[in-house]
Amino acid sequence: MVTMSWTSALALDFPPIDNLHRRLVEHIANVQTCDDRAMTEQWAALVECAQALFADEDQWMHCTDFANAPHHSLEHRVVLNVLREGLALSRQGQHAQVRTMTQELARWLPKHIQSLDAALALHLRRHPTSRQTLH
Repeated sequence: MVTMSWTSALALDFPPIDNLHRRLVEHIANVQTCDDRAMTEQWAALVECAQALFADEDQWMHCTDFANAPHHSLEHRVVLNVLREGLALSRQGQHAQVRTMTQELARWLPKHIQSLDAALALHLRRHPTSRQTLH
């Protein structure tokens, strides 16, 4: 198993999004490397981080009338539902399943960043009110 880490391939050269992505990558790596005793706590932190990141992106898309917002937000909701299922599994001690979910998440995230988030970053760079919208 290769532990996920931040690489230049994930960078969108848009700090508000890149900073959030770095934190999410760190949480994924923490889950990948923790022992079973720490799994539930680490997975809960991952869920919390993903919720915050997706909420920020969803808000930015809404406030700037991003054309692909419905599809992008739907993907966020689907992934959050899976993450919440993983938390329930971890609480039940089904750590092997959660580790498999972690690997799937680590495969999904780069694709999401390089496609949907890259388009969002480009949109935000061009949007005149994005400086006021981003926090």
